[in-house]
Amino acid sequence: MSATASNQRIETNGTPVTILTGFLGAGKTTLLNHILSNQDGLKTAVLVNEFGEIGIDNDLVVSTSADMVELSNGCICCTINGELLEAVDRILKRPEPLDYLVVETTGLADPLPVAMTFLGSELRDQTRLDSIITLVDAENCNARVFESEVGRSQIIYGDILLLNKTDLVSTERVKELEESLRSIKKDARILHSVKGDVPLPLLMSVGLFESDRVATKADHDHHDHGHDHDHDHGHHDHHDHDHGHAHHGHDHADHLDIEGYTSLSFSSDGPFSLRKFQNFLDNQLPESVFRAKGILWFNESEKRHVFHLAGKRFSIDDSDWDGERKNQLVLIGQEMDHSTLRGQLKACVAKDAGKGFS
Repeated sequence: MSATASNQRIETNGTPVTILTGFLGAGKTTLLNHILSNQDGLKTAVLVNEFGEIGIDNDLVVSTSADMVELSNGCICCTINGELLEAVDRILKRPEPLDYLVVETTGLADPLPVAMTFLGSELRDQTRLDSIITLVDAENCNARVFESEVGRSQIIYGDILLLNKTDLVSTERVKELEESLRSIKKDARILHSVKGDVPLPLLMSVGLFESDRVATKADHDHHDHGHDHDHDHGHHDHHDHDHGHAHHGHDHADHLDIEGYTSLSFSSDGPFSLRKFQNFLDNQLPESVFRAKGILWFNESEKRHVFHLAGKRFSIDDSDWDGERKNQLVLIGQEMDHSTLRGQLKACVAKDAGKGFS
């Protein structure tokens, strides 16, 4: 079944759905912000693991509940609490009809099970899968990401491969990455972007998804397992990638059990010393930590600081506090020494704060 034929056959059936996938730190959150801010009269719902990560402009927010944010442009952002099927069903039962649905997967997720949720359940009659968009980090992606099972799956099942952060690498590097992508997916449809800024008509309502192709691949594709991922850190470079919010800090290890990755969540009720945290980034954070994000409180500042690290680069952006002040930070990486990292982060808390740890 061709993409064109598929599009014509199901054009009017159900709410169109885009699945947004991509490896850790590729820029999915930035693209979601772009979609939410540029929906020209469409009522779009975005399903994410935690909507606080999106950092929605407060000027757009109309109301907020425990698991949903409503925006002035008619869009809503909903968290996936529990099963995806339940979250989608809750969205579709809202009294106001939706024009579009975007579902973001986690950075270590194979998009195929998400696609099959829409193809093999009661959602099949209420929705139509429009496309799977895979973001690829032009700066931090390397051969070992391509060789990993998750990385290959995200590329193979992607209807559109969005090569993001192309401003951070040379033209030659972009060409190399395109060759690598096409070695995995011969007919790859590749777009370039800076901070996810792509005209939405190129991404949404494109009718590219082919259910026959995915069903066939689900039956026959078996990918080699990738293990180690090499990542370099250069922590002096600041660049604004995506705005976000920390996962809730639990001060314990959340084991992801995906190709050796684990996550470490940390929180403290006292502020960090800016100098000590800078030293942690420059001299203590190991190369095995590939992704980090959080909300930071510094003893030297009245501001709330949104922190992101992806590969070699990190950013710290200021905003105003709208709730209780605390540090919340999550690190994701391979072979992390959780005990050492936790001790180093606790040592960053300002001595004169005197508020202890959560």
